[in-house]
Amino acid sequence: MSDDHTHVQEFFSARAADWDRRFPDDGPAYAAAVAELGLREGDRVLDAGCGTGRALTPLRAAVGPTGVVVGADLTPAMLEAAVGAGRDRDGRLLLADVTALPLRSRSLDAVFGAGLISHLPEPAENLRELARVVRPGGVLALFHPIGRAALAARQGRQITPADLRAEANLRPLLAGSGWHMTSYTDETARFLALAVRED
Repeated sequence: MSDDHTHVQEFFSARAADWDRRFPDDGPAYAAAVAELGLREGDRVLDAGCGTGRALTPLRAAVGPTGVVVGADLTPAMLEAAVGAGRDRDGRLLLADVTALPLRSRSLDAVFGAGLISHLPEPAENLRELARVVRPGGVLALFHPIGRAALAARQGRQITPADLRAEANLRPLLAGSGWHMTSYTDETARFLALAVRED
């Protein structure tokens, strides 16, 4: 396991038990972001870096009982918290590295990634891996329940020009990784970038 992965596991393992209590009001923002994916009954969707599984319930509602919902995370403690919250009823939980997914190519209709991009060790390569498992025309949502400026303020830091989530950085990063950005929102209340898998 790389140092990046070890750091991510340590960071989230220490916070897993209290994660949902620290951010109790995020549910509506997750549901609204999932709605913008445009999922249909029977679709197959991955929650990449699912954490405690807060997106799994709205994802299941979007794809219905015939759809497939998979939540993948690198940190066992986060998946345990998802089970403890009963979210494993809404999707299959998978202990997996989203940078090397144990999924067939072109097997999914969509990927949802909440707070994901800042934890990817090699963003261009890792976004290509997400593109690999999505069919052409499938959708990617990169989401955070608060915008970049609000998140930076919460963390006591400034936004820098190198921020991957800045539109000027994210658009070419996605384009070089097999995705075409179709919309970009960075407001106080949320961050959401949507992209379509290119052929």
